[in-house]
Amino acid sequence: MKNSAKAVVEKMFAAFGSGDVEKFVATVSDDTLWIYHGTQIIPSGVFENKEGVRAFFSNILDKTEIINFEPQQYIVEGNMVVVLGQEHQRVKRSGRELKQKWVQIYTVENDLITRMEEFATSEEVK
Repeated sequence: MKNSAKAVVEKMFAAFGSGDVEKFVATVSDDTLWIYHGTQIIPSGVFENKEGVRAFFSNILDKTEIINFEPQQYIVEGNMVVVLGQEHQRVKRSGRELKQKWVQIYTVENDLITRMEEFATSEEVK
């Protein structure tokens, strides 16, 4: 039985929340494309294939402590999942705290994420 597109995205978020890089990467297709448009503080980037997504995930975990990560609303249309959320993180090197609000758009095919595009805004809170 096929998982719903939302269930695949929720599985990826669960792996992110537990810090499990391999479970996170297992939710994406071999040719996945992740586009992060960046914020006032965090630079944009494009991440291709499983290795690019692994680097995206590892970079977040290596450089920040996630204080709170909260998907707040899911909008599902066929194989597309739009998630509105927010997060709070601390930069390990400087101790600066950032809060972000974001919109992430996922495309899911054959129970794998083939594309993610994120639009975010951030502010320094400490």
